[in-house]
Amino acid sequence: MNAITVGVLTGLALAALALAFGFGGFLLGLALAALGALVGAVATRRLDLRAAVDAARGRSVG
Repeated sequence: MNAITVGVLTGLALAALALAFGFGGFLLGLALAALGALVGAVATRRLDLRAAVDAARGRSVG
């Protein structure tokens, strides 16, 4: 799947959540989607959590 297809499907899923469960369901779906994206990025090694935590703490990578 390319990025456009994923974006469209995500938008449709969030719209369905908003219709079915209101704004709270929309926000919950959005938060879970962001969490899933984070887990996916870590699993595929597109995001290095150790470097992200070090950067958040102000440590230089070296």
